[in-house]
Amino acid sequence: MAWNEPGGGNKDPWGGKGGNDGPPDLDEMARKMRDKMNKFFGGRGGKSGGKSGGGIPMNFGLIAVVAVVAWVLSGIYIVQPAERGVVLRLGEYNETTGPGPHWFMRGIETVDKVDVDNLRTVSHRAKMLTKDENIIQVELAVQYQVRDAMEYLFQVRDPDYTLQEATESALREVVGSMSMDSFFSGGRGKIVLQTKNLTQAILDKYKAGLIITSVNLQDPQPPEEVQGAFEDAIKAQEDEVRYKNQAEAYALDILPKARGDATRKREAAMAYRDQIVAKAEGEASRFTQTRVEYEKAPEITRKRMYLDTMEYVLANSSKVVMAVKDGNNLMYIPLDKMMGNKGTGRLQSREQVEANVTPPMPEGQSGGRSSTREGGTRR
Repeated sequence: MAWNEPGGGNKDPWGGKGGNDGPPDLDEMARKMRDKMNKFFGGRGGKSGGKSGGGIPMNFGLIAVVAVVAWVLSGIYIVQPAERGVVLRLGEYNETTGPGPHWFMRGIETVDKVDVDNLRTVSHRAKMLTKDENIIQVELAVQYQVRDAMEYLFQVRDPDYTLQEATESALREVVGSMSMDSFFSGGRGKIVLQTKNLTQAILDKYKAGLIITSVNLQDPQPPEEVQGAFEDAIKAQEDEVRYKNQAEAYALDILPKARGDATRKREAAMAYRDQIVAKAEGEASRFTQTRVEYEKAPEITRKRMYLDTMEYVLANSSKVVMAVKDGNNLMYIPLDKMMGNKGTGRLQSREQVEANVTPPMPEGQSGGRSSTREGGTRR
């Protein structure tokens, strides 16, 4: 007998109670689950035609809370120590944030991060005209950093290109104000300083937000057409410097010697002057004393002066004249001994001379001749 036939007991094979009961209603199960969730979140459950009408608003609230939390968390950003954050609110500049965590209203504000510690480099190479209408090839390297992040982003469309153009303009102005010789003869430091200051002034005027840290000027080169002549000119300048250094070294060596010689000669002249003056004063004093003695005894003083004068004159003479009574005799005079006493300043007496004369030779050997020799006389 079938389970749903009369008298069959009306038994449900799924465990249900007979009658109109059928398989479990899935919609009913979902409704019950939804009611439990609504009760859990504070809503109210109930039956209304098999559907719940109080749980739908609560689902939207939960979604809204999650969305708000996600929106808040998405607005957190971190600025690194080498960066600066530029915050725009509805496209207009609002503030600049420093290193650390920050928050912005996503959808209303935007953040641009700018690296301000990065050392950037731009190089420029071009041919330029000097004041004396010479063409030189100059290569310049400029290192710079971002000083103001807001100005760097919004004041100038392309700050890096602006820096390059400003550097070229400043360099042409500086090079055009000096001659080529001045440019190559030690004016590089001046050129670098003037170029840096002039370029920084242009950037500040444009509010580019950049600051120049250093300017490096490479070795300038002339155009290839005049490279040989340029090298000859450089060598000539180097030779000029070398010759000047040699001349200065020679001057530093010879001038002290000349000054020393001049000082020595000046002192010698002063010593000679003092000697002559002292000698003249001594002779004047001796003459005065002699005059005083002459006034006391004129005859004696006159004879004494005569003898002193003859002694001084004859002491320097190399001739000896003698008169012998017997003129036919030939005698030997030792002139070497007599001349040896020349330095004594005294004349020998006649007795001393005769003592040094050898005895006369026999008259027969003399031949009655007389002869005269240098340094003496024989008869």
